[in-house]
Amino acid sequence: QVQLVESGGGLVQAGGSLKLSCAASRLTFSTYTMTWFRQAPGKEREFVAGHSGIGGSTDYADSMKGRFTIARDDAKMMFYLQMNSLKPEDTAVYYCAARHQIEVKTAAREYRYWGQGTQVTVSS
Repeated sequence: QVQLVESGGGLVQAGGSLKLSCAASRLTFSTYTMTWFRQAPGKEREFVAGHSGIGGSTDYADSMKGRFTIARDDAKMMFYLQMNSLKPEDTAVYYCAARHQIEVKTAAREYRYWGQGTQVTVSS
């Protein structure tokens, strides 16, 4: 069974930075699209950014472009989210997700595998 484990969340002041990590196991990592989603209280799960793996195609939600950057290390089976210029509205639980197709999808229903999430709280 595919396992995804997020880490790196925490409390940060507005304008600060955090780097989230997602450690994957039990999958042929390079053949999976890896994506970050987030979910704030009372809101639906929201696409953040994804990386298709082979081919290197990436996609970002418009509100994250220029502030967030994703990267993956296929040899280490790691997926990262660097978040800069954080805002209070970025407060959410951030999830790592994987799908066994080489295409980034923005809908959460397209992803079969999920981590447990890591809390990011941005104070004003």
